[in-house]
Amino acid sequence: MAQNLQSRGKLRPVDLARGHGLSTQAVRNYEEAGILPAADRTAHGYRTYTPLHARALDAFLALLPGHGHRTATAVMRAVNEGATAEAFRLIDESHAQLLDDRRTLEAVEGALRDLGRPGSGVTATTAATTAAVTVTSASAGRFVGPLARELGIRPATLRKWERAGLVRPSRDPLTGYRVYGEADVRDAKLAHQLRRGGYPLARIAPVIEQVRSAGGLEPLEATLRDWHDRLSARGRALLAGAAELEAYLRAREERA
Repeated sequence: MAQNLQSRGKLRPVDLARGHGLSTQAVRNYEEAGILPAADRTAHGYRTYTPLHARALDAFLALLPGHGHRTATAVMRAVNEGATAEAFRLIDESHAQLLDDRRTLEAVEGALRDLGRPGSGVTATTAATTAAVTVTSASAGRFVGPLARELGIRPATLRKWERAGLVRPSRDPLTGYRVYGEADVRDAKLAHQLRRGGYPLARIAPVIEQVRSAGGLEPLEATLRDWHDRLSARGRALLAGAAELEAYLRAREERA
């Protein structure tokens, strides 16, 4: 039966699965999710697939690394439903997200360069040391007034940044005043540089979070290199996914 099916351009679920390193259940799940076109059925009710289904599976697996499972699924479902405009919109959104991530990375690198310039008050390699030496509070850090004066901004601006999640000062247990520790001073300086560069608070928040997750400015160098590599990998994955999707679209057109 298997040879007869393949000689007629038909594939069993196991044939399609093995050719892509998947289980037959995965293939069935993809069909039910709309990632694959609906399979034909034999007289006995068995699923049969075609080379077009193989093309669809190639496209989906190629879309996964760049777009993620949710978007890749939505793209394939849209194509199979004939809504190619929606599929292209989803793809555009992934490219726009990648571009936004690249711009965020550029913003981080630009801010770090500014922080490292003479006269900036802090360098990328001595941020923690500088913040620790120049604290004005007896034990924990700086109060809002001195830090605001150092940055040349109003205390209200620092409080606004706090509401936006850019800084996370603690409270003095005796006075209840905001106290900015080493990490808070670093985050405030980085936020100040980015604001001077014209970046809105919504764009700065993920940048600050990236610095926090790296543990500061000094170890961020390796993180930035990895960030570059991951963005490049995503860009190439988007390109590979587009190529396979185009092949699938052409196959659909030829079949139609």
